[in-house]
Amino acid sequence: MELLKTGIIGLDDMILGGIPKGHIVAVMGPPGTGKSTFSLQFIYTGLKNNENCIYLSLEESEENIIKTASIYGWDMKPYITNKKLALVNLSTLNFKSTIDRVENELPNLIKLFHGTRFAIDPITLYEMIHDSEPERRNHLFNFARLIKETGITAVITSEISKENPFYSRYGLIEYIADGVIILRQVRPADMSAVTTVIEISKMRHTDHSKEVKPYNITKNGIVVHSGDEVF
Repeated sequence: MELLKTGIIGLDDMILGGIPKGHIVAVMGPPGTGKSTFSLQFIYTGLKNNENCIYLSLEESEENIIKTASIYGWDMKPYITNKKLALVNLSTLNFKSTIDRVENELPNLIKLFHGTRFAIDPITLYEMIHDSEPERRNHLFNFARLIKETGITAVITSEISKENPFYSRYGLIEYIADGVIILRQVRPADMSAVTTVIEISKMRHTDHSKEVKPYNITKNGIVVHSGDEVF
């Protein structure tokens, strides 16, 4: 099975080399845990490997995405110019019709662009526009099917539930994803500094570490300390 490296030091060791090609992986966590950084790092790693990548933002403008990437030394502009990277920002005006258009046009975009990596950051806004649980479920599962049919490898970021830090906001992303990676914050008993930790709760078709490991967001992106214990 072909594996795509995430480019995140320590994490690729935990998933025995990388994400299986064609998988959809959900990266879930509260604000400030590095979900957007994770998705950008995944995309930039593909670009450095001469892959065609697509980044779909449901919140940030193209300018802000480029600026965020530059903080870590990832210059996205040459890849956009050379048509190796497609940055897609959806307008929040009449968002529902925009989403319908994406669902109709995304498979063709991926095929025409010959994309191998796809990131959506975050999927939560997509879930929020649907009024009922059945509507939300049907659209989300259909969206996942469209992505899977293209054969592209996708990272989808999602907010977690306020009631349970191990589940997504609506409890649906886990079911459409082949893999689930949870980013969260823990505080030791002595109430000292918060530690950010990562765990892989699911990864189909490959073995993976079951351990919870600390990580940092550095000037070069996310670094997982796979050889360390949390406390």
